[in-house]
Amino acid sequence: MTSPDPRTPGQGDEEEAGLGPTRLRDLLLIAVVTGIAAWILVRYNYSDFPPLPLLAGVVLYVLAALEIVIAFVVRSRVESHQIGQARGQLHPLIAARVLALAKASAILGAISVGVWAGLLTFLLGQQDVAAADHDRPAAIVGLIGGVLLVAAAMWLEYCCRAPDDPPPVEGA
Repeated sequence: MTSPDPRTPGQGDEEEAGLGPTRLRDLLLIAVVTGIAAWILVRYNYSDFPPLPLLAGVVLYVLAALEIVIAFVVRSRVESHQIGQARGQLHPLIAARVLALAKASAILGAISVGVWAGLLTFLLGQQDVAAADHDRPAAIVGLIGGVLLVAAAMWLEYCCRAPDDPPPVEGA
């Protein structure tokens, strides 16, 4: 006799049934683990690193800006119920791809936050080192860019949610 599959509808945990929203605690865990690893790497190898350019983290700002623009487009289409396969509508497959982009960007942003925070933590402890003084602004720019990317990705993911069902019509 076989045991029932715990993933069958109605019997399993609802989180296992499908793709759920990205949780901030998961992103925080990724950032913390990455930050610790980055701090260890930088602590033992900082003298081998080249100087950081001030705009080293600027790509994170560009990605965040693109995701905000995409979020406005998706949000307007979802709110006006323009989802479908007709011209001018948001195709459901595109919506799924945008959601995947948002989830991947949130993870990339969390990794970036961890790396830049680990580097900045190390640099703040190096008070009398000229190279550390030079690299601190770049680390701050990168850290802020990572936080902005996470925020933009989370908002884009939120904009991909289906609108609530309309309230039931009374008397029907």
